[in-house]
Amino acid sequence: MATAGFAAFVNLYSPQALLPRLAGEFHVGPGEISALMTAGTAAIALSAPFSGALADVTGRKRLITAAMFAVFVPTVIMTFASSVAQLTFWRFVQGLLLPPIFAVAVAYIGDEWPPSDVTRVAGIYISGSSVGGFCGRFIPGLLTDAIGWRAAIQVVALITFSAAVIVAATLPTERNVVRSGGLVPSLAQMVKHFRNRRLVATYVIGFGVLFNFIATFTYVSFHLAAPPYLFSPALLGALFLTYLVSSPIVPWVGRAIALFGRRPFILGVIALWIVGALLLLAPPVVVIIVGLTLCAVCGMVCQAVATGYVTLTAREGRSSAVGLYASMYYIGGSAGAFLTGLAWTSAGWAGCVALIVAVQVVMALIVAVGWD
Repeated sequence: MATAGFAAFVNLYSPQALLPRLAGEFHVGPGEISALMTAGTAAIALSAPFSGALADVTGRKRLITAAMFAVFVPTVIMTFASSVAQLTFWRFVQGLLLPPIFAVAVAYIGDEWPPSDVTRVAGIYISGSSVGGFCGRFIPGLLTDAIGWRAAIQVVALITFSAAVIVAATLPTERNVVRSGGLVPSLAQMVKHFRNRRLVATYVIGFGVLFNFIATFTYVSFHLAAPPYLFSPALLGALFLTYLVSSPIVPWVGRAIALFGRRPFILGVIALWIVGALLLLAPPVVVIIVGLTLCAVCGMVCQAVATGYVTLTAREGRSSAVGLYASMYYIGGSAGAFLTGLAWTSAGWAGCVALIVAVQVVMALIVAVGWD
């Protein structure tokens, strides 16, 4: 599970630390080059709701491993792109192939482990995802200075292929699947999910989590690549070491929920997340790094809790419930790339942070009203 999460997110975030360099090479602005992030997340939002129904036909392990091998292809093709339009197209294709990995993996967790273990295992999966997210930013950023961005993305493709081999060899075939019956029943089940207040609230939280991740870590790169900081791609990639801080913390989320209660715990996490976002306005790099660390940890904790809450709340149609969550999550990511680009254009980095904090406040209100 951790390796599947790693493979999905190492691909999703591989261009993020390279955006300032790519903007310079292709002679476009921050808003235009951020289309690489928008294309990937928009494609995920489109295909995620249907991944569960497809898994019912093909089998969950089979779909996860096939998608992991398939992602290798557009990742390699991206390295031969000669324009932003070509890069964006192949990022979109890449994004279409990612939900069969992570959305089906989350449903697999919900079906194959007892309810008491779901949050813990989801935390392990999120830890693998966070390491993948870190490596997707750090490895291309580090390698770009040495061998160029095209070769750096080719390394990501090789890593993805290796991860696919590992999952194919080690993931057990599912045993406890509750099948949806096909596409039409899955669509009908999706409509039912929107009648569940707790699920709808969780979908909004998922939207906000990736909105803030994409907004924060995409545009802080432009902030730090500009004077007076002038960070190189390698240094921008190193910023994502902050992601690793969450890896040992997230698996303990289940105990924190048992101790404090789900809603009070998440409200406290969001409050700390707001503090982290506000620290990003400070000039010293050390303070910015502390702020990024808080943002990374709090975001990953929210994601782990929300993911587990979906699987626990959806008594039936779990695959479609997870697919809808993934769709809303990545719609949030697309909105985070696009709307924060507008904020950057009109008000600079301060405008970006103001938008991020506003979304965090809305998330807190949704948790307070919609969660038990």
